Amino acid sequence: MTLSHTILTVLSEAPHSGYDLSKRFEESVSCFWKASQQQIYRELSKIETQGWVTHELVPQQGKPDKKVYQITEMGKQELLDWYAEPSTPTPIREDLLVKVLAGPYVPRPLLIQQVKARQALHQQQLERYLEKEACFQQLETVEPAMQFRYLTLRRGIRYEQEWIDWCQEVIDTLQSDINLSGLLKRR
Repeated sequence: MTLSHTILTVLSEAPHSGYDLSKRFEESVSCFWKASQQQIYRELSKIETQGWVTHELVPQQGKPDKKVYQITEMGKQELLDWYAEPSTPTPIREDLLVKVLAGPYVPRPLLIQQVKARQALHQQQLERYLEKEACFQQLETVEPAMQFRYLTLRRGIRYEQEWIDWCQEVIDTLQSDINLSGLLKRR
């Protein structure tokens, strides 16, 4: 998946400025796609050149005019073409897994510290996602776009929970000095 397709998807819902897009990324897309405001602006320029979006200048008092982007018919067709392509898993490049792999060659307390720190980060992110989920649960009616946003949020929640659980498994294993045969029996 590319950033351009993520932007086209968000713009399919409604026109947005680059700033508003970056806020939407943080609010509803961050559980599966991260992009800085600078990356979003750079990509908007690129996809506008390709004819997938256009912008309208909106005057603002005391500030520069705001560019509000909207998806074009060509952009909708690009999104549809991309959507029809088979989805493939994203390659994993995870430094913590390399650190665990290097476990026999480093001090065990240092590895436990690294895993606990990562677990805390995932716990914090999980708590943010659970707050968002609580907002969904308070809605009396959920429009279709919100239903799909909720489904992606659920994946983010499960992703964070899986990381927390795995980190705990690593910590428990390292602290109890269980060897591989003991670990396999626990499964």
